[in-house]
Amino acid sequence: MKRDEVRATIEKIGILPSVRVNSRDLASFAAETVYASGIPIVEITMTTPGALEIINDLANRHADLAVGAGTVLDEEMARMCIKAGARFLTSPGFVPEVVAYAKKADVVVFPGALTPTEVIAAWKAGSDFVKIFPTGQVGGPQYLRALKVPLPQIPLIATGGVNQQTASDFILAGATAIGVGGELLPKEALHFRQADRIRELAGRFLAMVRDARSLRET
Repeated sequence: MKRDEVRATIEKIGILPSVRVNSRDLASFAAETVYASGIPIVEITMTTPGALEIINDLANRHADLAVGAGTVLDEEMARMCIKAGARFLTSPGFVPEVVAYAKKADVVVFPGALTPTEVIAAWKAGSDFVKIFPTGQVGGPQYLRALKVPLPQIPLIATGGVNQQTASDFILAGATAIGVGGELLPKEALHFRQADRIRELAGRFLAMVRDARSLRET
């Protein structure tokens, strides 16, 4: 997938599933189940064992899956992730060298930020989106809405504190997308390979994003 295709997919779907588990098998199961559930986007965090191999396998098996790497903290890590097949890079904070390398490689990138100063810096550096993290600890949807007032042109992805109770509120507050981890991929569902449960949760989040966007437009 090309950069503009990945960016368009994230904008269209509005959900960024994050896989952060302690085994390669669980990560592969999680990613494949999310993909089969109608969400062609998945982030494999670099704290996951075998993350590069998982990214490579997913990228080779699914041409229409926007598979990305999370918790990318330096240029060398960015290089390895892109070489493995990552179609986007993200970090919990703003790491200028990661953004610069992603731009050079023509790969979607969205660093984490929290304050208005960090958001502006990340955007001016060339980020495709800016990930607000952790939103739940600083006011949730209300905080994101406050950021959007002076910065309406910056597409924000809300992460941290996103669940079934808050997902719609984040979209209504102006989020382009929401990042979800354990709320979409519960530990029990992964441990017991409960694909049906994950598919049900995926359907709920997709509906929440769709309905909230419709309400926001009206």
